[in-house]
Amino acid sequence: MKCIIVDDEPLARQEMQALINDVSDLEIIGSFSNAPAALKFLKINSVDLIFLDIEMPMVTGLEFASQLPEDTLVIFTTAYPKYALESYELDAIDYLLKPIDKSRVQKAINKAVTYKKLLSAETEKNTIESNTGDFMIIKSERKFFKINFADIKYIEGLKDYVVIYTGNQKLITAMNLKTIHQKIPNNTFLRVSKSYVINLNFIDSFDHHNVYLGENEVPLGEVYKKDFFRIYSGGSLNIE
Repeated sequence: MKCIIVDDEPLARQEMQALINDVSDLEIIGSFSNAPAALKFLKINSVDLIFLDIEMPMVTGLEFASQLPEDTLVIFTTAYPKYALESYELDAIDYLLKPIDKSRVQKAINKAVTYKKLLSAETEKNTIESNTGDFMIIKSERKFFKINFADIKYIEGLKDYVVIYTGNQKLITAMNLKTIHQKIPNNTFLRVSKSYVINLNFIDSFDHHNVYLGENEVPLGEVYKKDFFRIYSGGSLNIE
């Protein structure tokens, strides 16, 4: 995969380049101090993944990301947690907070590689074959997998695909998040952001920005926050 780095701080660009080279075999084909320079480069070069700062002069990372083609993946890199929810609205692969930990970079890159394969023309489009009161059947790589609804921790959406996470497996199917949400029990599964549906039974804790399911952290979108607090707490918590 080919990637570029966009950050107005020279030291941050150097550190990100070192981290990428240390944990992956991504090909870094460009490094830019501002979005307009990166956009000019993209007009004549193909890029799979962009490591993108947010607070930059002239054009912010969020504004830049909104102009990118759908098949260009973005990992935001920033010192400010306040943009996390907005980044997920732009279908960002991940959101890395500075100073960035090596293991988080590796996790984000692995996720980007998985999605790139998923979105490629060669990837088989898996389908949900059927669902009953307790489980659904998903066809994947010429096999049929039974997934009990009770085992699903959360479902992540990316464009026209969803990734279903259970305790011991991850299955990908060609379907948007809204459609699959309609096929699973609505008394157990709740949409908490544009990109996530969670199983309420797996919630360990939550705050005003995230829901925590064991070691998994799911962002809580502003549009969905009020319903989440009302449904999960029975209206007894004050979200202000």
